[in-house]
Amino acid sequence: SVPLLQAARKKNSLNLLELTEAELEEQFVRGDGPGGQATNKTNNCVVLKHIPSGIVVKCHQTRSVEKNRKIAREILQEKVDLFYRGEDSDVFKEKKASEMQKQEKKRRAKENLERKKLFKEMQQLDKE
Repeated sequence: SVPLLQAARKKNSLNLLELTEAELEEQFVRGDGPGGQATNKTNNCVVLKHIPSGIVVKCHQTRSVEKNRKIAREILQEKVDLFYRGEDSDVFKEKKASEMQKQEKKRRAKENLERKKLFKEMQQLDKE
């Protein structure tokens, strides 16, 4: 099973719950991580909190405050949708489908490897 809040941030989720600005609490803080002076002196990291659910999102993906605000809202919308809808959420279904594809790809790769091993063994027996 997929941890619900880790499934967020997947694209193409159309049917998400809407957020109103009244439910959000927004702060601008200094980001962390690499970047030196550019990071240490600017407050371009966005911390967004959904008050009814208590979910907090921190976004510092770009140097632009506006882009970070937009990205934070997208992530928060997906997490809130997961929080309220759980396994019925489109985000959850998308994540689960993606995992199934990965597992299928791994299975096929493993089968191909086995076939190659058998083929090499058959070649070795033919030479002897």
